[in-house]
Amino acid sequence: MNNRIFKSILLIWLLIPISQLSAQSVADPGFRFETERPRYKNGEGSLVLYDEGHNNPFTLKGQYAAFAQVLEADGYRLETNSQTITAESLMGARVFVTANALHDLDNWGAQAASAYTDEEVETLYDWVHQHGGSLFLITDQMPAAGSASKLAARFGFKLINGFAQRKDGQTEIFSRSRGNLTANPVTDAAGFAIDSIRFWTGTGFVPPSEAIIVSSLGEDYEVSLASDGSKISGKGLVNGAILPCGRGRVCLMADAGSFYALLRGIKSEKRGMNHPDATENAQFLLNILHWLDER
Repeated sequence: MNNRIFKSILLIWLLIPISQLSAQSVADPGFRFETERPRYKNGEGSLVLYDEGHNNPFTLKGQYAAFAQVLEADGYRLETNSQTITAESLMGARVFVTANALHDLDNWGAQAASAYTDEEVETLYDWVHQHGGSLFLITDQMPAAGSASKLAARFGFKLINGFAQRKDGQTEIFSRSRGNLTANPVTDAAGFAIDSIRFWTGTGFVPPSEAIIVSSLGEDYEVSLASDGSKISGKGLVNGAILPCGRGRVCLMADAGSFYALLRGIKSEKRGMNHPDATENAQFLLNILHWLDER
Protein backbone atom coordinates (compact mmCIF):
# COMPACT_ATOMS: atom_id res chain seq x y z
CA MET A 1 0.00 0.00 0.00
CA ASN A 2 1.51 3.32 -0.99
CA ASN A 3 1.84 6.18 1.46
CA ARG A 4 -0.86 8.34 -0.13
CA ILE A 5 -3.48 5.59 0.11
CA PHE A 6 -2.41 4.85 3.68
CA LYS A 7 -2.87 8.48 4.68
CA SER A 8 -6.31 8.62 3.07
CA ILE A 9 -7.49 5.52 4.90
CA LEU A 10 -6.04 6.80 8.17
CA LEU A 11 -7.80 10.15 7.85
CA ILE A 12 -11.15 8.48 7.14
CA TRP A 13 -10.69 6.25 10.20
CA LEU A 14 -9.69 9.15 12.44
CA LEU A 15 -12.63 11.26 11.36
CA ILE A 16 -15.33 8.70 12.10
CA PRO A 17 -16.10 9.82 15.68
CA ILE A 18 -16.61 13.54 14.91
CA SER A 19 -18.37 13.02 11.60
CA GLN A 20 -20.69 10.40 13.05
CA LEU A 21 -21.55 12.70 15.93
CA SER A 22 -22.45 15.45 13.47
CA ALA A 23 -24.57 13.24 11.22
CA GLN A 24 -26.04 10.52 13.43
CA SER A 25 -26.39 11.97 16.92
CA VAL A 26 -28.94 14.23 18.53
CA ALA A 27 -29.06 16.06 21.83
CA ASP A 28 -30.65 13.90 24.53
CA PRO A 29 -34.01 15.57 25.30
CA GLY A 30 -34.20 13.68 28.58
CA PHE A 31 -30.99 15.08 30.00
CA ARG A 32 -31.50 17.45 32.91
CA PHE A 33 -29.05 18.79 35.42
CA GLU A 34 -30.13 20.44 38.66
CA THR A 35 -28.11 21.80 41.54
CA GLU A 36 -29.28 22.51 45.07
CA ARG A 37 -26.75 25.31 45.38
CA PRO A 38 -26.68 27.35 42.17
CA ARG A 39 -23.88 29.89 42.01
CA TYR A 40 -26.24 32.64 40.88
CA LYS A 41 -29.92 33.38 40.96
CA ASN A 42 -31.64 32.40 37.74
CA GLY A 43 -30.30 34.46 34.85
CA GLU A 44 -28.31 36.85 37.05
CA GLY A 45 -24.88 35.27 36.68
CA SER A 46 -21.80 36.24 34.73
CA LEU A 47 -22.09 36.39 30.96
CA VAL A 48 -20.62 33.43 29.08
CA LEU A 49 -20.06 34.15 25.39
CA TYR A 50 -20.18 31.00 23.26
CA ASP A 51 -18.42 30.91 19.91
CA GLU A 52 -20.48 29.84 16.90
CA GLY A 53 -18.53 31.79 14.31
CA HIS A 54 -15.70 29.39 13.45
CA ASN A 55 -17.38 26.39 11.80
CA ASN A 56 -18.19 25.01 15.25
CA PRO A 57 -20.19 21.79 14.78
CA PHE A 58 -21.49 21.87 18.37
CA THR A 59 -24.02 24.68 18.84
CA LEU A 60 -25.94 25.61 21.99
CA LYS A 61 -29.26 24.76 20.33
CA GLY A 62 -27.82 21.59 18.81
CA GLN A 63 -25.40 19.04 20.16
CA TYR A 64 -24.11 21.28 22.95
CA ALA A 65 -27.61 21.94 24.31
CA ALA A 66 -26.69 20.07 27.50
CA PHE A 67 -23.68 22.35 27.97
CA ALA A 68 -26.05 25.32 27.91
CA GLN A 69 -28.56 23.65 30.24
CA VAL A 70 -25.90 22.90 32.88
CA LEU A 71 -24.63 26.49 32.90
CA GLU A 72 -28.12 27.99 32.96
CA ALA A 73 -29.06 25.73 35.89
CA ASP A 74 -26.24 27.43 37.77
CA GLY A 75 -27.56 30.89 36.92
CA TYR A 76 -25.13 31.84 34.15
CA ARG A 77 -26.21 33.98 31.23
CA LEU A 78 -25.29 32.66 27.79
CA GLU A 79 -25.02 34.45 24.47
CA THR A 80 -23.66 33.21 21.17
CA ASN A 81 -21.19 35.04 18.98
CA SER A 82 -21.14 34.20 15.28
CA GLN A 83 -19.02 37.15 14.22
CA THR A 84 -15.30 37.86 14.14
CA ILE A 85 -13.79 38.01 17.62
CA THR A 86 -13.09 41.64 18.46
CA ALA A 87 -12.57 43.67 21.61
CA GLU A 88 -16.07 45.04 21.12
CA SER A 89 -17.67 41.59 20.81
CA LEU A 90 -16.01 40.50 24.07
CA MET A 91 -17.23 43.50 26.06
CA GLY A 92 -19.35 42.46 29.02
CA ALA A 93 -18.37 38.79 28.84
CA ARG A 94 -16.67 37.07 31.75
CA VAL A 95 -15.86 33.82 29.93
CA PHE A 96 -15.41 33.15 26.21
CA VAL A 97 -16.02 29.53 25.21
CA THR A 98 -14.94 28.08 21.87
CA ALA A 99 -15.48 24.38 21.17
CA ASN A 100 -14.20 22.36 18.22
CA ALA A 101 -13.60 25.33 15.95
CA LEU A 102 -12.62 24.18 12.46
CA HIS A 103 -10.69 25.87 9.70
CA ASP A 104 -12.96 24.33 7.06
CA LEU A 105 -16.18 22.51 7.91
CA ASP A 106 -16.44 20.97 4.43
CA ASN A 107 -12.87 19.71 4.09
CA TRP A 108 -12.18 16.97 6.60
CA GLY A 109 -8.44 16.83 6.07
CA ALA A 110 -5.70 17.26 8.61
CA GLN A 111 -6.60 20.99 8.91
CA ALA A 112 -3.33 22.33 10.24
CA ALA A 113 -4.55 25.82 9.31
CA SER A 114 -5.96 27.92 12.15
CA ALA A 115 -9.68 28.40 12.61
CA TYR A 116 -8.89 31.84 14.06
CA THR A 117 -7.20 34.73 12.33
CA ASP A 118 -4.00 36.16 13.76
CA GLU A 119 -5.96 39.24 14.80
CA GLU A 120 -8.51 37.12 16.69
CA VAL A 121 -5.76 35.21 18.49
CA GLU A 122 -4.13 38.44 19.63
CA THR A 123 -7.48 39.93 20.62
CA LEU A 124 -8.24 36.96 22.86
CA TYR A 125 -4.77 36.94 24.36
CA ASP A 126 -4.97 40.65 25.17
CA TRP A 127 -8.49 40.27 26.58
CA VAL A 128 -7.30 37.51 28.94
CA HIS A 129 -3.86 38.79 29.86
CA GLN A 130 -4.52 42.52 30.10
CA HIS A 131 -8.26 42.80 30.79
CA GLY A 132 -8.93 39.80 33.03
CA GLY A 133 -11.13 37.78 30.71
CA SER A 134 -11.25 33.99 30.83
CA LEU A 135 -10.90 31.64 27.87
CA PHE A 136 -12.40 28.15 27.89
CA LEU A 137 -10.82 26.42 24.89
CA ILE A 138 -12.37 23.03 24.12
CA THR A 139 -10.97 20.95 21.31
CA ASP A 140 -10.82 17.33 20.27
CA GLN A 141 -9.10 14.81 18.03
CA MET A 142 -7.87 15.94 14.64
CA PRO A 143 -8.89 17.99 12.70
CA ALA A 144 -10.19 20.16 15.57
CA ALA A 145 -6.84 20.09 17.36
CA GLY A 146 -5.03 21.34 14.28
CA SER A 147 -7.51 24.16 13.84
CA ALA A 148 -7.09 25.26 17.48
CA SER A 149 -3.31 24.89 17.65
CA LYS A 150 -2.40 28.52 16.94
CA LEU A 151 -4.74 29.87 19.60
CA ALA A 152 -3.55 27.28 22.13
CA ALA A 153 0.08 28.05 21.30
CA ARG A 154 -0.41 31.74 22.05
CA PHE A 155 -1.00 30.72 25.66
CA GLY A 156 1.91 28.27 25.67
CA PHE A 157 0.10 24.98 24.95
CA LYS A 158 1.39 22.60 22.27
CA LEU A 159 -1.63 20.73 20.93
CA ILE A 160 -1.08 17.40 19.18
CA ASN A 161 -3.09 17.22 15.94
CA GLY A 162 -3.93 13.57 16.30
CA PHE A 163 -6.19 10.95 17.81
CA ALA A 164 -5.64 9.65 21.36
CA GLN A 165 -6.87 6.27 22.48
CA ARG A 166 -6.17 3.76 25.19
CA LYS A 167 -3.87 0.98 24.07
CA ASP A 168 -6.18 -1.62 25.62
CA GLY A 169 -9.34 -0.12 24.13
CA GLN A 170 -11.00 0.14 27.53
CA THR A 171 -13.34 2.87 28.78
CA GLU A 172 -11.68 6.25 29.24
CA ILE A 173 -12.17 6.85 32.94
CA PHE A 174 -10.03 9.52 34.58
CA SER A 175 -10.02 9.28 38.35
CA ARG A 176 -7.98 10.04 41.42
CA SER A 177 -7.62 6.33 42.17
CA ARG A 178 -6.15 5.70 38.71
CA GLY A 179 -3.81 8.65 39.11
CA ASN A 180 -4.81 10.32 35.82
CA LEU A 181 -7.04 12.93 37.50
CA THR A 182 -5.16 15.30 39.78
CA ALA A 183 -6.02 17.27 42.89
CA ASN A 184 -6.31 20.87 41.68
CA PRO A 185 -8.53 23.95 42.12
CA VAL A 186 -11.13 22.48 39.75
CA THR A 187 -11.44 18.96 41.18
CA ASP A 188 -11.05 20.17 44.78
CA ALA A 189 -13.71 22.88 44.61
CA ALA A 190 -15.18 23.33 48.10
CA GLY A 191 -18.32 21.23 48.46
CA PHE A 192 -18.09 19.95 44.88
CA ALA A 193 -15.04 17.68 44.77
CA ILE A 194 -14.66 15.52 41.69
CA ASP A 195 -13.36 11.95 41.93
CA SER A 196 -13.98 10.57 38.44
CA ILE A 197 -14.86 11.77 34.94
CA ARG A 198 -15.41 10.08 31.58
CA PHE A 199 -13.77 11.13 28.32
CA TRP A 200 -14.28 10.07 24.71
CA THR A 201 -11.34 9.92 22.28
CA GLY A 202 -9.82 13.34 22.18
CA THR A 203 -6.17 14.27 21.84
CA GLY A 204 -3.30 15.37 24.04
CA PHE A 205 -1.07 18.38 24.50
CA VAL A 206 2.05 19.61 26.24
CA PRO A 207 1.17 22.35 28.73
CA PRO A 208 3.38 25.31 29.64
CA SER A 209 5.35 24.87 32.85
CA GLU A 210 3.15 27.30 34.78
CA ALA A 211 -0.07 25.44 33.94
CA ILE A 212 -1.87 23.25 36.48
CA ILE A 213 -2.55 19.78 35.10
CA VAL A 214 -6.12 18.53 35.55
CA SER A 215 -6.01 15.21 33.68
CA SER A 216 -3.24 13.33 31.90
CA LEU A 217 -2.97 10.57 29.30
CA GLY A 218 0.14 8.66 30.32
CA GLU A 219 1.60 5.37 29.12
CA ASP A 220 -1.85 3.78 28.82
CA TYR A 221 -2.44 5.95 25.74
CA GLU A 222 -0.99 6.39 22.30
CA VAL A 223 -1.70 9.21 19.86
CA SER A 224 -1.97 8.63 16.11
CA LEU A 225 -0.65 11.69 14.29
CA ALA A 226 -2.68 13.27 11.52
CA SER A 227 0.40 14.08 9.48
CA ASP A 228 1.57 10.56 8.67
CA GLY A 229 -0.31 8.06 10.83
CA SER A 230 2.66 7.35 13.07
CA LYS A 231 2.01 6.89 16.77
CA ILE A 232 3.54 8.48 19.82
CA SER A 233 3.23 7.53 23.46
CA GLY A 234 0.81 9.40 25.68
CA LYS A 235 3.53 9.64 28.31
CA GLY A 236 4.08 13.29 29.20
CA LEU A 237 0.87 14.41 27.47
CA VAL A 238 -2.18 15.80 29.22
CA ASN A 239 -5.73 16.40 28.04
CA GLY A 240 -6.88 18.93 30.60
CA ALA A 241 -5.14 21.90 32.23
CA ILE A 242 -5.81 25.33 33.69
CA LEU A 243 -3.58 28.38 33.49
CA PRO A 244 -3.51 31.73 35.28
CA CYS A 245 -2.54 34.22 32.58
CA GLY A 246 -1.83 37.81 33.53
CA ARG A 247 -5.06 39.21 34.93
CA GLY A 248 -7.14 36.38 33.44
CA ARG A 249 -7.42 32.63 33.25
CA VAL A 250 -7.45 29.85 30.64
CA CYS A 251 -8.73 26.28 30.64
CA LEU A 252 -7.85 23.90 27.81
CA MET A 253 -9.71 20.60 27.52
CA ALA A 254 -8.81 18.30 24.63
CA ASP A 255 -12.00 16.22 24.59
CA ALA A 256 -15.23 17.92 23.58
CA GLY A 257 -17.27 14.78 24.29
CA SER A 258 -17.02 15.39 28.02
CA PHE A 259 -19.55 18.21 27.89
CA TYR A 260 -22.39 17.17 25.61
CA ALA A 261 -25.24 14.69 26.21
CA LEU A 262 -26.15 12.84 23.03
CA LEU A 263 -28.18 9.91 21.80
CA ARG A 264 -26.03 8.24 19.18
CA GLY A 265 -26.98 5.84 16.38
CA ILE A 266 -30.06 3.70 15.86
CA LYS A 267 -29.81 2.31 19.41
CA SER A 268 -29.75 5.83 20.92
CA GLU A 269 -26.57 5.04 22.80
CA LYS A 270 -25.93 7.61 25.51
CA ARG A 271 -22.70 9.52 25.06
CA GLY A 272 -21.44 12.38 27.19
CA MET A 273 -22.80 13.78 30.43
CA ASN A 274 -25.87 11.51 30.19
CA HIS A 275 -23.75 8.33 30.30
CA PRO A 276 -23.80 6.23 33.50
CA ASP A 277 -19.99 6.49 33.70
CA ALA A 278 -20.12 10.30 33.53
CA THR A 279 -22.21 11.20 36.56
CA GLU A 280 -19.67 13.82 37.70
CA ASN A 281 -18.98 15.39 34.31
CA ALA A 282 -21.67 18.07 34.64
CA GLN A 283 -20.36 19.23 38.02
CA PHE A 284 -16.83 19.06 36.60
CA LEU A 285 -17.98 21.45 33.86
CA LEU A 286 -19.41 23.84 36.45
CA ASN A 287 -16.24 23.64 38.54
CA ILE A 288 -14.27 24.74 35.49
CA LEU A 289 -16.65 27.67 34.92
CA HIS A 290 -16.45 28.65 38.59
CA TRP A 291 -12.66 28.73 38.44
CA LEU A 292 -12.70 30.76 35.24
CA ASP A 293 -15.32 33.11 36.68
CA GLU A 294 -13.70 33.64 40.08
CA ARG A 295 -11.41 36.57 40.87
